[in-house]
Amino acid sequence: MLRIRLARHGGKKDPHYRVVVAERRSPRNGDFVEVVGFYNPALNPVRLSLNLEKIDHWIGQGAQPTETVRSLINKVRQPA
Repeated sequence: MLRIRLARHGGKKDPHYRVVVAERRSPRNGDFVEVVGFYNPALNPVRLSLNLEKIDHWIGQGAQPTETVRSLINKVRQPA
């Protein structure tokens, strides 16, 4: 089963994340199928870039986003 989830990158106390499509059982920073976005919560304003077309494609193929990724997708779809 595929999941759309965050993969942590960056140094100690300086995290940034890639939003990836990966097999559910693979490690957090292990193999992935495709990168579908980036998220950097340390910047002001927060840097969030998601390719919604690719995300919709993978959800259509059966991939399930994690709760965190689902909230990020909702933030992009409903701009403040």
